[in-house]
Amino acid sequence: MKQEKPIAAVVLAAGKGTRMRSEKAKVLHPLGGKALLLHVLEALRPLGAARTVVVIGHQADAVRAAVDEQGPEFALQEEQNGTGHAVQIARETCLQDFVGDVLITYGDTPLLTTETLTGFLEMHRNEQAALTMLTMELDDAMGYGRIVRDPEGAVQRIVEARDCSPEELAIGEANGGIYCVSSDLLFPALEALETNNAQGELYVTDIVAFAVEQGLKVATQIVPAAEVEGINSRADLARLEAVLRDRTVAKHMDAGVTFLDPTSVLIETEVTIGADTVIGPQVQLRGATQIGVDCEFLGNAHLRNARVGDRVLIRQNVVVDDAEIESGAVLGPFSHLRPGAHLEQDVHVGNFVEVKKSTLGRGTKANHLAYLGDAQIGSESNIGAGTITCNYDGFGKHQTTIGDRVQIGSDSQLVAPVTIGDDAYVATGTTVRHDVPAGALAFNPKPDKKREGWVETFRARKRK
Repeated sequence: MKQEKPIAAVVLAAGKGTRMRSEKAKVLHPLGGKALLLHVLEALRPLGAARTVVVIGHQADAVRAAVDEQGPEFALQEEQNGTGHAVQIARETCLQDFVGDVLITYGDTPLLTTETLTGFLEMHRNEQAALTMLTMELDDAMGYGRIVRDPEGAVQRIVEARDCSPEELAIGEANGGIYCVSSDLLFPALEALETNNAQGELYVTDIVAFAVEQGLKVATQIVPAAEVEGINSRADLARLEAVLRDRTVAKHMDAGVTFLDPTSVLIETEVTIGADTVIGPQVQLRGATQIGVDCEFLGNAHLRNARVGDRVLIRQNVVVDDAEIESGAVLGPFSHLRPGAHLEQDVHVGNFVEVKKSTLGRGTKANHLAYLGDAQIGSESNIGAGTITCNYDGFGKHQTTIGDRVQIGSDSQLVAPVTIGDDAYVATGTTVRHDVPAGALAFNPKPDKKREGWVETFRARKRK
């Protein structure tokens, strides 16, 4: 976006958020898989601000650590004495010599979009306003400040809810809390702030009345309430989570993804999904999960930081955490891929199979009741039901290596470290403690024994 004047962004993120009933700073609560404050900073980044200042206070070190990679400057508001005081701290710490437009926003407005901010800045400049603010129309403005206008419709001031008269409380236009202010107006206005209000604090909203008193132009732009609505409680967090979910699902549907039950899924904002993929009900895709094209999720799956190739079928009740599934694989139902699991092309992992820090080569199958941990398994092998890699000796983990085209019989235990060569067979019920050469059969002699007539004798004894 072409800039006529430099922009500085000030994000207010110092408050505790007492209504959240949490020890965690409000701006660190997650929405769509990432902290509220991160949403705001990501919306601001494309604007190309010359300076971005985050005002921190409660749990300052934690807030700083959470967003430091985004590259903002920080201003510490040790004593929270209102929003006006927070902007004063930002100026004193980082913006003393700044000349340009200052964009002021809050760290708890996660649904604010870059598109809205871009239009907002363009309007501010087109109107040649000294101050422009976002407002919203609400049926019940509750705790939001009200926009008071004169009979001709010009803005006079913002009145915070606690300071409103009954007539002012009836006003439906509420303050969105986002301002674009010329530094020539903002800095003198900050010096003029007073604490004559119900809270005894310095309000940034009072800069509006200051601008009007100076005869400077004040402009407003109405936006949908959800974009600028702040989060003050767990109920607010849940409500905006639903809004963000609907927005995220709509984005994926526009890109060619089918959702069989859009209201039941949870798709976090960093997730990518390829076209022609079908997502069934109760699917959760979290973190940096990447889904390829033409995949199918039958339902009740939970994936976090997973990498899924094309044409993968994921049946019901599958859990995948930080694992990779290549194209053509089939997973589930009731499968669990733990961190470090890697299924190559056309692998089948089925009912109650758990894979951890293991690679299954192309076309290998483990369809029933197995644990595969710390293993390297070649291609076209078959892992029978009940197979376990015994990888832990009480002190450390050990590696199991299985070659290509190996047949592991049901109910086998592979005691690591152990290697089973290509084309080897492991007989049903075998405990393998030593390496098996390629093409060999491994078995434990277990002769069948029978007692003729045993059942009749047993039942007779029990009846007595």
